[in-house]
Amino acid sequence: MLNKPSFIAIEEHWTTTELTAALKRLPEGRRDESLALNEMGDKLAKLEDIGDARIAAMDEQGIDMHIISLAPPATGPLSPAEAVALSRETNDIAAEAVRRHPSRLRAMSTLPMAEPTAVAAELERSAGIGFVGAMVYGRTGETPLDDPCYDDLFAAAAALGQPIFIHPQIPSNTIRQAHYSGLGTMTDLALSTFSWGWHLEAAIAVLRLIARGIFDRHPDLKIILGHWGELLLFWQDRTDSLSRIANLERKVSDYTRSNIFITSSGMFNPALLQHALAATAIDQLLFSTDYPFQSPDPNQLQRFLTGFANDEDRNKFCHGNARRLFGIGN
Repeated sequence: MLNKPSFIAIEEHWTTTELTAALKRLPEGRRDESLALNEMGDKLAKLEDIGDARIAAMDEQGIDMHIISLAPPATGPLSPAEAVALSRETNDIAAEAVRRHPSRLRAMSTLPMAEPTAVAAELERSAGIGFVGAMVYGRTGETPLDDPCYDDLFAAAAALGQPIFIHPQIPSNTIRQAHYSGLGTMTDLALSTFSWGWHLEAAIAVLRLIARGIFDRHPDLKIILGHWGELLLFWQDRTDSLSRIANLERKVSDYTRSNIFITSSGMFNPALLQHALAATAIDQLLFSTDYPFQSPDPNQLQRFLTGFANDEDRNKFCHGNARRLFGIGN
């Protein structure tokens, strides 16, 4: 039997009733259909609690700390003014939750991506009140994350040492209609989100950032990807060819090993761990459960941890790498 390590889970979601209501008010065409996933079973009640009930759920799972972030789609689909207001409001709520539970919670900030001129300022404000990073998405409306309008975000993130988590999102309506439709309402939604589509969206967002030279301009920038790297670790033999065409300084896989951190997102398949260990370094791997969408029990986690070669690597994955990346003390 392994000794139980400390667990810092870095992709653990939450939301507010006000944000959900604002997202539901959006007209068809702008409304993010993946919002329905937040309301399945008891998910919404769990998402809306970042207090005692969440701490109790963490205790039941054996999780020492959650780094909380807004559930998809966050504030991205909102109008610029509403995105600014609700991003600030939710960040203030998260900061208060961390203040109440300093040994159990940290938070990633929500940024008003619909108003690019306000993004860097909110990142700086959030960092100043204790946030340890930010979560964004690969596209806001029709604007990709690598658009020059977001250059200030990445410059600020690198300067502040704030890691940027790029979370999956539902594909655009055009892509959904072409590739993810005609199978039934819920099957279409599942195919375009958690079973396939949104993982490709996150991977493409990172590849576009690399092709734009984001890490050449900001070598200290840290990006986080969920779900064992959103397929990128499995396709490095092909993605490396992008570097020559895009005139990059290094191979795509080199940027992956130095600037991109990979988290488990509740996927505790030993084969995924072994491939990640072969494709990148143990120092780049992070633990997360994707609460409340995945619910691994302590026995499942214990079995998974036997896949590490030694206690040092196991502890890096469970909490050590997160402490180093997010500046969390022991």
